[in-house]
Amino acid sequence: MAPVTDACYKGTLTVVTILALAAAMLYGTADFLGGVASRRASVFAVLAMTVPAGAVVVVAVALLGEAPWLGGLLGYGLGSPTSFGGWGAVGWAVASGVCGSSGLIAFYAGFAAAPITVVAPVAALVSTVLPVGVAIADGERLTAIMVAGGLICLAAIVMVSMPPGRRERPGKGRPRGNQAGDDRHDAASRLRGLGYGVAAGAGFGLFFLCLKNAGQSGVLWPVAVSRTAGTLIAFGIALATRTRPWRHAGGTGVIALASGAIDAAANVCYVLATRAGLFGLAVVITSLYPGMTVLLARWLLGERMRWLQRAGLLLAAIGVVLLTA
Repeated sequence: MAPVTDACYKGTLTVVTILALAAAMLYGTADFLGGVASRRASVFAVLAMTVPAGAVVVVAVALLGEAPWLGGLLGYGLGSPTSFGGWGAVGWAVASGVCGSSGLIAFYAGFAAAPITVVAPVAALVSTVLPVGVAIADGERLTAIMVAGGLICLAAIVMVSMPPGRRERPGKGRPRGNQAGDDRHDAASRLRGLGYGVAAGAGFGLFFLCLKNAGQSGVLWPVAVSRTAGTLIAFGIALATRTRPWRHAGGTGVIALASGAIDAAANVCYVLATRAGLFGLAVVITSLYPGMTVLLARWLLGERMRWLQRAGLLLAAIGVVLLTA
């Protein structure tokens, strides 16, 4: 019986790892696109585009999921993916939408006011601590190697959060006398990024917890309810601030809509990972999404990476290997 149990446990580790890594890559891509859009439009305008876009995608897929063949495909043997799960699950889903939207406001505001490579990793670190603490308190089984892997991943997030290198050196392209002022500006920018990252991470951590509880009896509809609740909040804020998101129907709007759709797909992967088991493992791996955000910022925006950030990405890979060993 023991070999069967071990095989099932290893199979669960594999499923959780694949789904959580997929969620991390999708979250990182969505956050990068949302950050780019927030630098071209107001935070509230971006929020009013990204959240509804995700809601439309998930609701459409949930409706399609009522078909037996697609429902079985998405269920992975874990129950009906389209189940609401009762009013309790709906309440958790609504709460996750509120927390997620609040976190996104701080997240996008931070992207607009500070380096992406500071805000995203700090938010990921904070959003990991609360759910993992709850998982441990609930008695989730963790081996010594998994604990070591989790600690390495947390260290990797901190290292990746180190500020990017300078684009220019003193005396090359700018007067040396401006160095002190530039240093103060960089320090203030990093401090703002830290504050926004902490606020966003708190919202995301509560979002992870609430969405996990909402998805106990289903996958698609709890996520759809969560995104719908977030949509109502986003529209309410847009109305209160007289924001007109349709004014950004060009490239910025396309980027924001793509961000929302990709984020919704990440939500589905995350819920599937938590339902497969080992909630703490799923949260830690999913929280590695800043690695994707940082890489995209480096490749597409030219934000330089320090050696600590590169080492952090390498440590993240080592941590994932240990978590699934």
